[in-house]
Amino acid sequence: MNSPAPEYDIIFAGGGTAACVAAGRLASADPSLRILIVENGPSTKDNVTHVQPGRWVANLTNPRSETFTRHSADSSAKLNGRAPGATNAKCVGGAGSVNGMMYNRAPASDYDDWMRLGNPGWGSADLIPLAKKLETYQAGVVDFTHGTSGPIKVSYGGYETKTAVDFLSAAAAFPRGRSFTEDMNDFHTCDVYGRLPRYIDAETGRRSDTAHHYVYSQAHNPNLHIMDHARVNRVLFDAENRAVGIEYQTGGASSAMLAVHALRLVVVSAGAYCSPAILERSGIGAREILEQHGISVVCDLPGVGQNYKDHPSGAPTYLASEDVVTLSALAEDADGVFEAQWQRDGKGLLATNALEAGIKLRPNEKDLEQLTAAFAGHWKSFFADAIDKPTVCIFSFAGHFFARPGAYGVAYFMTYPLATGSAHITSKDPFSPLAIDVALLNHDEDLLVLRWSYKWSRELARRMDSFRGECAAGHPKFAEDSQAKCGEANGPVEFSAPEIQYSAADDEAIDEFHRATGQSFKFGGPRIQTDDNIGAVETVWHALGTCAMRPREEFGVVDARLNVYGVTNLKVVDMSIAPLNVGANTYHTAILIGEKAAMLIGQELGISGV
Repeated sequence: MNSPAPEYDIIFAGGGTAACVAAGRLASADPSLRILIVENGPSTKDNVTHVQPGRWVANLTNPRSETFTRHSADSSAKLNGRAPGATNAKCVGGAGSVNGMMYNRAPASDYDDWMRLGNPGWGSADLIPLAKKLETYQAGVVDFTHGTSGPIKVSYGGYETKTAVDFLSAAAAFPRGRSFTEDMNDFHTCDVYGRLPRYIDAETGRRSDTAHHYVYSQAHNPNLHIMDHARVNRVLFDAENRAVGIEYQTGGASSAMLAVHALRLVVVSAGAYCSPAILERSGIGAREILEQHGISVVCDLPGVGQNYKDHPSGAPTYLASEDVVTLSALAEDADGVFEAQWQRDGKGLLATNALEAGIKLRPNEKDLEQLTAAFAGHWKSFFADAIDKPTVCIFSFAGHFFARPGAYGVAYFMTYPLATGSAHITSKDPFSPLAIDVALLNHDEDLLVLRWSYKWSRELARRMDSFRGECAAGHPKFAEDSQAKCGEANGPVEFSAPEIQYSAADDEAIDEFHRATGQSFKFGGPRIQTDDNIGAVETVWHALGTCAMRPREEFGVVDARLNVYGVTNLKVVDMSIAPLNVGANTYHTAILIGEKAAMLIGQELGISGV
């Protein structure tokens, strides 16, 4: 709907993952509550691009897709002058409607760390019950951390690739001191191999997302409204700095500025890039930034847009044997065989994300030697006593991000990089680009972890039965006489084969691979046609932290009830409130934030049963 009523009880400025959860829970508890969700992007309701799991990479790499905003971050000397990508979802449901559907929960200690920053009610003991509430777990034994009746389905999907089987077989024969588990996501287990569940309904084969299961499922409720293709400019305040509505546009930069009012609450939920931008355009942020762009100061709040964090990632690619089926087969399905199977029983290649096995990895003593003394301080201060925190997540991928047939990936992302960046406006015009500093590789310790991750993942990849060599363009440029040189192979190495010994020059080649001097893949960008540096390190669109839930004097933006400091009637509800990074994909945490926000709002508005 594009013609909203003049006023609502609650307005959500942004329709992403957490907004759908909070709005849906509140609407279900009190159907008389008039709620408006204002989303910049399109609807995703029953769109096969979104609900068919196997379509996610094609959507992600489609330059014509309207479900992403593709920012360009600042160039960096640490990246040899490269400007990395910075992409956010732009559709109803946010990232949960377009992501890789990896079910990867953060360690319990992450949330306990949040609580210790001065956020009561945000520890693991508070959030694990909400984790049970939100899910129906279809991926094995249900223990005390998993749910059986929640709206979000979690399963192993409707197809298992040879790549995943080979990855776990290689891990079993070449374990490097690690064992296996049936559940990598009990909030405590770490440093073991296992299958990866995903947000796919085992019965239907559909993506299980918050848009469909919290909001679209309430089409019968006439008081829950979604307005898509509407860009929020700013929050409106009365003379007492109470949020009373929003200003938005529905027809592009030249269209008229419109307003809609909120009687009880305004919730900003536009993500880690756009939520701080909305606050700054509303007059909430660092005084010098606001005055630079001619914006009247409502509240001088220097933390807005600061504390940006993400997960640096790498995706080396490997040549596969002819019997390996990858997601690229979907593009070759001229007869519609995969489509027919999915429509018939929710099974087949369209019912998987092809990200099916992995490990949340911590270094042992041998690995710490490889990480060198330069990493020792960070290890001792942050990781050593928190045994549930991984240093990197590694996973097999039956496909890769360039739609090239006959290749697969063993990808990785660093969980707690030291790098901290920022996201700010460049103008009070809501259509102007943002100034984003993702701070990739600004710390040498981060580069060491990525180097170690490359070596570890490659040893597994070349022992997989699928292995037929390395796709040279997706690997470092090692010297011709290097033991690490990449190229085609007739098959995998023996499980007992010695590990590759890397020279100092090889290490520098790996570092250059991650810095990337040439064109690199950007999530949400076009397919790459070059053979140069296609595996360069990028963010993995796990942005968070820019409206941090911290004390105001510590660059905080919201308090533990998600209220924005210095004003009233205004909350932020999305991953931007995360005060610290999480050691996992961020989607699960975003759902938890939505569930927690619904409870907090329900308490304040006197709504029971949320």
